[in-house]
Amino acid sequence: SFNYTSPINFDSKVSPPQERIIQTIANYVLFRDFSGLIFIYSIWISISFIPIIVYNSFRRAYSMNLLTFFFPNFFVYTFLYKYSPNYYKSNFLFHIIPTIFIGLFIVVVSFGGSFILKKLGKTKTETQIENLYIIMNQIKSKCPNCGTEFNSTPIYCYKCNSYVIIKNESKINGE
Repeated sequence: SFNYTSPINFDSKVSPPQERIIQTIANYVLFRDFSGLIFIYSIWISISFIPIIVYNSFRRAYSMNLLTFFFPNFFVYTFLYKYSPNYYKSNFLFHIIPTIFIGLFIVVVSFGGSFILKKLGKTKTETQIENLYIIMNQIKSKCPNCGTEFNSTPIYCYKCNSYVIIKNESKINGE
């Protein structure tokens, strides 16, 4: 866990595997001092950019960030309440206020990052749509015999079965 630990004194009898699991999760949620707080915040903020980049929707990004953030925090506080009540009672307010703050900050980062990426991607999408319209209009053609319009470059007219010959790339003429 990045060589960072936030040691917990377990009050009740906890098996060594349970203790390791609780301690591992707590290392990503709890902190000892201000430098630990900055370290934990930087980890959570950097992790929160992953769903922003992966998902195209701000709703999916912030919901994924909240789920990712909520579950480890929930289980750490639940396990501390059950297996280390003295540590829980003495440090709850010290840890819960920054936890709520970083949760709200992650929501703001999710919304802001998603909107910024959406705005940057929107101009690219609009340019692609304009290019598609240009291409689509270039391949529009009309049968010279019956006047049927096509959105492609056919060899035969489907209406009058006349043979259509391409004279140049932008126009289709028939014989």
